[in-house]
Amino acid sequence: MNLRPDLAIIAQNVAPGSRVLDVGCGDGALMAALRDTANVDARGLELNPANVAAAVGRGLSVVQGDADTDLADYPDQSFDYAILSQTLQTTMRPHVVLDELLRIGRLAFVSFPNFAHWRVRVSLLWGGRMPVTRLLPLAWYETPNIHHVTIDDFRAFVREQGLTVEGAWFLSDGRPARPAAANFFAEHAVFLLRR
Repeated sequence: MNLRPDLAIIAQNVAPGSRVLDVGCGDGALMAALRDTANVDARGLELNPANVAAAVGRGLSVVQGDADTDLADYPDQSFDYAILSQTLQTTMRPHVVLDELLRIGRLAFVSFPNFAHWRVRVSLLWGGRMPVTRLLPLAWYETPNIHHVTIDDFRAFVREQGLTVEGAWFLSDGRPARPAAANFFAEHAVFLLRR
């Protein structure tokens, strides 16, 4: 299974035989891996029509839809896990999307790029322009990212919402980053949440 590092962490932590909704599933790589290695019943929601076609071409159950508007159509607690990988920062109302994830699934995985990573900070400090990095490869006017969340921002948000963190993983260059200084050293984060 050759998955993006955050997706590999999610795949390793989804219980076999689970029902999963992958919101912003891209081309379905995670769903296919879960189906093939853990007998997971995976469904997907994806905005990009080319990605929907690619996922369906893999034999996956994916519909075209928008996380900001279409999650309300799913019944309460209809999945064991709802997954939102590298999508939170692109949604119009992240707090509403996260609330919907935890209504739909018993647990929710959320991964996002950390806008407080030291490379982002240095790029902004010394270059004076919005950073372009390996994980944030697009210029400010091309990026779908509209909310620049940091790990510390997300931790505070989770506390304010009264959510429980069941697990947290921090990555830099695809490898684990130090949890104690994750806001500075981690390029992206993965959280497993429950109400």
